[in-house]
Amino acid sequence: MNGTLKRVAVACLAMFALLMINVNFLQAVRAEEYRTDARNTRNYYDRYAIERGRITAGGKVLAQSVETKDSDFKFVRKYTDGKLYAHVTGYFSPESESAIERSENALLDGSSADLLLRRSIDLFTGEPTRGASVDLTINPKAQKAAYDALRNSGKRGAVIALDPKTGAILAMVSLPTFDPAELSGTSKSEVFKRYDQLDADKSQPLLNRTISQTYPPGSTFKVVTMAAYLEADSSRGPQTTVAAPQRLPLPQTNISLPNYGGAACGSGQVTLVYALEKSCNTPFASMGMELGFDAMKEQTEKFGMGTPVSVPMAAAQSDFGKDYDKAALAMASIGQRDNRMTPLQMAMIAAGIANDGTVMKPYLVNKITDAKGDAIEEAEPDELKTDAVSSETAAKLREMMASVVSNGTANLAQVPGVQVAGKTGTAETADGAPPHAWFISFAPAEDPKVALAVIVESGAAKVGAEATGGHTAAPIAKAVLEAVLNK
Repeated sequence: MNGTLKRVAVACLAMFALLMINVNFLQAVRAEEYRTDARNTRNYYDRYAIERGRITAGGKVLAQSVETKDSDFKFVRKYTDGKLYAHVTGYFSPESESAIERSENALLDGSSADLLLRRSIDLFTGEPTRGASVDLTINPKAQKAAYDALRNSGKRGAVIALDPKTGAILAMVSLPTFDPAELSGTSKSEVFKRYDQLDADKSQPLLNRTISQTYPPGSTFKVVTMAAYLEADSSRGPQTTVAAPQRLPLPQTNISLPNYGGAACGSGQVTLVYALEKSCNTPFASMGMELGFDAMKEQTEKFGMGTPVSVPMAAAQSDFGKDYDKAALAMASIGQRDNRMTPLQMAMIAAGIANDGTVMKPYLVNKITDAKGDAIEEAEPDELKTDAVSSETAAKLREMMASVVSNGTANLAQVPGVQVAGKTGTAETADGAPPHAWFISFAPAEDPKVALAVIVESGAAKVGAEATGGHTAAPIAKAVLEAVLNK
């Protein structure tokens, strides 16, 4: 009998041990998995139980939580001018978030360790937990100007503007856009149905084109080729003369590269500033082949390409392409072939030239404050690359880019009373669609306060026999420049 009892006791102990192991496994190892499981209805209701912090910019409330009369959902998220700021604020749906709502979620919902002291005080005083507020660097006037100007083009595209001296993002617009309120309701069926519709839309309204899409940069990339060419020999300058044939034979091929539309570039021997003003292809393709792939690749990296960037949303990686052959290098040097850039990267290139050769880290969050308004974190501008180009080369580039606006292809970007610098681009597409229209710029040229990049997808306008990016993208840039500079 004693033996039987012992066996039963051992079996019971073993079952209790297995039970304790299982409980600890579920509560420790798989706790996060269960907490975030979509079937966890408690987590679903808890998302709306806390007053999330506000998202603001320039004194304007972009997103906030408002109290409801619904017994199941205490707070819901509301957005001011939702479509205008959709790719900045993002949405707050029953099971996920995007953009700032996602990247700053722990602060917005009050769960961040940075808010431990505030939560402790609230617990002691009996006040409900509230999330921190996130203030952004966006300039509302610049954002509205970019949105309206791009929308008036009737095309898809993106505009991003930076303060070249700090890296603060002043405008971030991507079209088409969406209404974040439609994805931030409490009804899962309605939200998920709308999300599926937006996700299936071929125009990709959920895509933030400023940071998540790469494009062939076209002739805007010629400023990078010019930068590398000037850096290779400090004696070169705006008046240095280079060969500019009407067509350039490409090595190891039976084809030749023409200037845009087959036009001549001056007399065939032109100054560097003239080549940039008229955006001639042949001299820049020659420069790229002369410099070689490694030098060109290195120059792109000096402007920040290849360095991971988060604003705090992660940006897609730009890519100059691979070292195939001289012919491919010639095409990449004028912004075609495998050369792919985000609008953010092109804005950083413009900003680096504007800022005397120093590229600042781009950032979107200006300040974070707790529910009582006390600062938790404030932005501290930081350098990403300090030697994109020498100060001497930056000065030469600023002079030449200013001449592009005053004497060249970007005259529609001129702002009365302000010297604007820039470079147009017309980027051929692989699918046979009309070329993309690009423009990068900064102003005032002598003391830049804003640098930007504009892309209008398939937006190159017909001017005579040619399609050019300056006629579509440059006026959009002008509107943003005027908004930032209060002109």
